[in-house]
Amino acid sequence: MPNSGTGFQGLLLADGVIPQLPAFAKDAALKALAREAGVRLGLSWAMIHERLHMREALGATGFGNGAAIPHTRLQGLDACAVLAARLPQPIDWQAMDGQPVDVLVLLLSPEDAGADHLKALARISRTLRDPAVLPALRAAETAAAMRAALVPEVAAVA
Repeated sequence: MPNSGTGFQGLLLADGVIPQLPAFAKDAALKALAREAGVRLGLSWAMIHERLHMREALGATGFGNGAAIPHTRLQGLDACAVLAARLPQPIDWQAMDGQPVDVLVLLLSPEDAGADHLKALARISRTLRDPAVLPALRAAETAAAMRAALVPEVAAVA
């Protein structure tokens, strides 16, 4: 079981794991993530997509090792919210290491989150740097198994 400290505890939405996000290009993946987030959070998916697209224009959010952390701040949120998804096949995300991406972790934060947004990004990147996490996410056959890789504390208690 991966040991990622605080993992995604308190960030990952209860239904925030998507084992197969149907997208085969970067913009399609951003749209699909925006739709999924909009449904779960009761926000406009088009507004979420626009903000994510604007953020990507500032610099690609490819984290490395086949993962990306698209993120933005939004009006209408009370707290940071995370969705994690796997793509059916790796796609180009202009990551720093040049590797295509097949794992996406979407972070949406309140517009005025400031330090909370940065702390959430740090927790996500720390978790994804754990050498056991990405392989566990890729090997997971269910949403529950993916969740266990991201929130090991819950899996250990359950």
